[in-house]
Amino acid sequence: MPARVLLAVTALAALLSTPFAARAQDAAAGEAVFKRQCAICHSPVQGKNMIGPSLFGIVGRTAGTVPNFRYSPANKNSGIVWTPEKLDPYLTNPREVVPGTIMTYAGLKDAKQRADLIAYLETLK
Repeated sequence: MPARVLLAVTALAALLSTPFAARAQDAAAGEAVFKRQCAICHSPVQGKNMIGPSLFGIVGRTAGTVPNFRYSPANKNSGIVWTPEKLDPYLTNPREVVPGTIMTYAGLKDAKQRADLIAYLETLK
């Protein structure tokens, strides 16, 4: 195997084995993703629920606990704490992580956009 190919394979393997939190993230790009993908249903403002609950303070919060929002039993009873590591698969495919959720979002398949979005959500404090 040529040295360049071996180097590329090694670099890719290292990236894929890197924990989510250690990957490069861009909160400003994540805000743009939020505006395109999430803002139709969710607000980043504390206490402002829309079709979906406010995402202010989402990172570190237990699912189904925003006051004055009516959650599906599946979400409310999931026991999930929204960490970056849990948000990543949820944003990829919400129904796979929380079967029975009423959130209609199909998921964000692009890993870089998800990482950026999660970086932005971490700023909502």
